[in-house]
Amino acid sequence: MTLHALTRARLPALKMTFRSSYPRKRWLPHLAPSLAPSKDGEERGSSRSANTQNGDAERRAAYFLPSQQQQKTPRLNSSRELTLLSRRLPAFASGRERLRRAEAEGGRPFPLSGDGLLPSPWRRAASANREPLPLTSPPTRGSKMAASGVLEKLTCPVVLLLLCHGVSSFYVPGVAPINFHQKDPVEIKAVKLTSSRTQLPYEYYSLPFCHPQTVTYKAENLGEVLRGDRIVNTPFQVFMNVEKKCEVLCESPSKPVTLTKEASKLIAERIQEEYYVHLIADNLPVATRLEFYSNREEEEKNKEKDIQFEHGYRLGFMDSRKFYLHNHLSFILYYHREDVEENQEPTYRVVRFEVVPQSIKLADLKADEKGACVLPEAANSAPQEIDPTKENKLLFTYSVHWEESDIKWASRWDTYLTMSDVQIHWFSIINSVVVVFFLSGILSMIIIRTLRKDIANYNKEDDIEDTMEESGWKLVHGDVFRPPQYPMILSSLLGSGIQLFCMILIVIFVAMLGMLSPSSRGALMTTACFLFMFMGVFGGFSAGRLYRTLKGHRWKKGAFCTATLYPGVVFGICFILNCFIWGKHSSGAVPFPTMVALLCMWFGISLPLVYLGYYFGFRKQPYDNPVRTNQIPRQIPEQRWYMNRFVGILMAGILPFGAMFIELFFIFSAIWENQFYYLFGFLFLVFIILVVSCSQISIVMVYFQLCAEDYRWWWRTFLVSGGSAFYVLIYAVFYFVNKLDIVEFIPSLLYFGYTALMVLSFWLLTGTIGFYAAYMFVRKIYAAVKID
Repeated sequence: MTLHALTRARLPALKMTFRSSYPRKRWLPHLAPSLAPSKDGEERGSSRSANTQNGDAERRAAYFLPSQQQQKTPRLNSSRELTLLSRRLPAFASGRERLRRAEAEGGRPFPLSGDGLLPSPWRRAASANREPLPLTSPPTRGSKMAASGVLEKLTCPVVLLLLCHGVSSFYVPGVAPINFHQKDPVEIKAVKLTSSRTQLPYEYYSLPFCHPQTVTYKAENLGEVLRGDRIVNTPFQVFMNVEKKCEVLCESPSKPVTLTKEASKLIAERIQEEYYVHLIADNLPVATRLEFYSNREEEEKNKEKDIQFEHGYRLGFMDSRKFYLHNHLSFILYYHREDVEENQEPTYRVVRFEVVPQSIKLADLKADEKGACVLPEAANSAPQEIDPTKENKLLFTYSVHWEESDIKWASRWDTYLTMSDVQIHWFSIINSVVVVFFLSGILSMIIIRTLRKDIANYNKEDDIEDTMEESGWKLVHGDVFRPPQYPMILSSLLGSGIQLFCMILIVIFVAMLGMLSPSSRGALMTTACFLFMFMGVFGGFSAGRLYRTLKGHRWKKGAFCTATLYPGVVFGICFILNCFIWGKHSSGAVPFPTMVALLCMWFGISLPLVYLGYYFGFRKQPYDNPVRTNQIPRQIPEQRWYMNRFVGILMAGILPFGAMFIELFFIFSAIWENQFYYLFGFLFLVFIILVVSCSQISIVMVYFQLCAEDYRWWWRTFLVSGGSAFYVLIYAVFYFVNKLDIVEFIPSLLYFGYTALMVLSFWLLTGTIGFYAAYMFVRKIYAAVKID
């Protein structure tokens, strides 16, 4: 039973006990004697020692109430009470035995409830041979006082005992360790084939690898399907702590695998495109150890090596325009021996999974009829060549080696998450944080001092005030809250921005707490999709209230626009890209049933929630603007060149982009180069700084615009605040040219298509943050001045 179900099962008994009609002085000393101090405690202790003859009699004293004639009751010490309470946790099967003991002792029984925790009024009435009291009978005043006192004193110990009773069966799904015994099978599964050159994942059996007798695909979550993972079993036979020097995988040695001309050509293409094979054992991805020397003198090379790990292993390699396949895999698995009792069988846990791929020619492999083989020496062996113009014969072989490790199960992912430039990352993050906070402080000081001076000048009560002409941002007070063009589209985009903001904030915070680690494949994307659907109620509420503030009336059309505008653009782009992926027969293509499920989630969850939020937001009182709007709009003077919208976007986007561009490099590496991203604590800090910098830049830009007597700030603030998205687009182009080696059309189309979605989402996010900051700023400053 899980902890949640166990707690729910015990709560009714707890509630029923506190509705009891027993007075406090009668039953409280027996239920929690150490918590109810008594003046005659010593007297009761002496009477107990006189009345009880052995330990059994003392134990029975806890289950009975005294008879009506008894004046003194036995009192338990705190340690005895805790022991007895802990013994009451399991359900007691024999109620008749307690009844028999009660009659033998001459007392009245104190029966427990069905789960053995607390007294039950129903059983108490039955034991007294009278009609049971209804459970809904009103308690007396004494019972209320007793219940309130007992509730305060017993809540903590009871809850702690419940936790101790149920925690042994409580694990977060997918995080519980798996214990292996000697010779237990350790299943090796295949995930997919990936390449940073094509960005097109393929499933494992898209190439002519050896098949098991029954091919079984793992049930995957939404995130795994969208990532292109197709987890499937493999014919590798690996057993815990059992060595295998060399074994033929699928065919007998006398009958090697024959690759057809088409299969040979396909393998050669995948080798040329630098594909990696990804396997997992006990949910640990396979890694290739890379040892090299970095910036060391010749005499120091024998002392220390730099070790890095590459995710997966290379399918093959090229040399002199010839293709060679890695047909032998040397698995190196590390285990940690768990501490067990002397008489128990030792248990092991897998803590690392490495592979050393080799290419060995068929003629150099010596194997017997049982499938065992002998590897040649490295100096005398030739690699297995794959000629794409003819058939090729080869053997797939593997070996298994186990090593004991001091790494514990909780730290086994540290190897995969180790990065070569951790210090650079730390330095860059700290540098960005310091620079952004410094610039933000300067901007805040300038804008606050300027505003104080303006407000003080506007609120002067001098004789010459009537003759002075208004100037600056106060001059446009009659037009600053004039509704803009296309208020429905503006409110819909801002509603989608609120939806994105809530989703990103919750996902990053939960991931920072470690609940969305890389060990849970697809959990991050699955959580993001579902959160975006459920955050529709907040997006609809904010869009509906803003739409009513902007004098909108067609709330149903506005709600539909909010629920379909941004998601429709995302779905349309993804569908077009998915058609190209389908044409390449890649596992990255979203299957048709998954696409139908996403549409059902969109129209069955997100759309109704947006309508619900929009309805309540539209009915709520609109935002209270501090000044009235004139009927005739004011003429806008000619603006300077630096007040141009595009120049404003360039100026406003520098500071937010500077706060996050270092983190952007690691995010792009995780997305496009199949790396693990795990620094969600840094990402949360960068997100907070991004929100602060976007808000301050938006306030500065809208202040300059109003000082220039341009009151059309609604759309302009939304566009200018998202100016950092323009720099993200430029950085994406730079990353494509300098970091990636993509030359084909479809991979380039995929890169720029998904990058366009990222830029659009980032623009909505930062634009929404800047808009609401500017709107609050405008309302504050016009509420602070005296308007005639």
